[in-house]
Amino acid sequence: MSLNRRPRRLRTTPAMRRLVREVRPQAAQLVLPLFVHEDLDAPRPILSLPGVDQLPLGGVRAAVEAAADAGIGGVMLFAIPSVRDADGSAACDVDGILNLAIAEAAGAAGDRLVVMADLCLDEFTDHGHCGVLDAEGNVHNDATVLVYQRMALAQARAGAHVLGLSGMMDGQVAAVRDALDDDGFQNVSILAYAAKYASAFYGPFREAVDSQLQGDRRTYQMDPANRREGALEAAIDEAEGADILMVKPALPYLDVLADVAAQSSVPVAAYHVSGEYAQIEAAAANGWIDRRAAHLEALTSMVRAGADIVVTYAAVELADWLREDA
Repeated sequence: MSLNRRPRRLRTTPAMRRLVREVRPQAAQLVLPLFVHEDLDAPRPILSLPGVDQLPLGGVRAAVEAAADAGIGGVMLFAIPSVRDADGSAACDVDGILNLAIAEAAGAAGDRLVVMADLCLDEFTDHGHCGVLDAEGNVHNDATVLVYQRMALAQARAGAHVLGLSGMMDGQVAAVRDALDDDGFQNVSILAYAAKYASAFYGPFREAVDSQLQGDRRTYQMDPANRREGALEAAIDEAEGADILMVKPALPYLDVLADVAAQSSVPVAAYHVSGEYAQIEAAAANGWIDRRAAHLEALTSMVRAGADIVVTYAAVELADWLREDA
């Protein structure tokens, strides 16, 4: 055959493939979620998230140090309090489990990695929703945003570098930015969960945080059918002052991730959520797929779609694999 173009020439050897590779994920792009439970004194495995534990407060420092040693970019803290109430009051308590965990993590991290904190009420409310409820049982947007402001200040005072606004309330970014700036925390960054979908892939996370959810979150999280709305939400959050924009989940929404990355002037993150991680783990445990290859392929696809940052439960292992493959 007489062919002028033979793309296979650039696939002939591992060295050639490495040389021409378009996307090169790095450990520094990765963020590891950590779950801290107020009632534990030893790690407790999360059955639906193999390899992931709920940690006691005393285990936070070691987990952060291990993440820093692995060379990943950050950790994202979630917490499970002993007592929940309708208003999620433990979220704003200076001695609440999340704020104590932030202080531990920040002390362990130093300048080696970024400490992010989940800013949402779902782990702290006895009804499991991401905000306070009105008389009819609906999440009250504006009243919730006022609580987010108090929560933001508590997290900033505890030492968080980045606040992960995950509640999907209208106006939350602007309100939290104002509260932080007014209190002298101009250098604390906001990661906005800009396009967070009402997804079926959050199941294992609900176990991880002992979710008390009653009903669903479809009145504030996005409809999975909507692509343009994801770009709109991201544009609004960027205009309100978000420093980083998040798309969540990742793999079913790579089109939205690519849209947001194409229009954004700030870094873009993707959250490889619990259900996505658990699918790989379950299939690998059954011998149906190659675990390492699947996690690396998933990571590559998110970065290829435009993610500058990837939140993943496999962050530490991915960092090791990336070093081995370099």
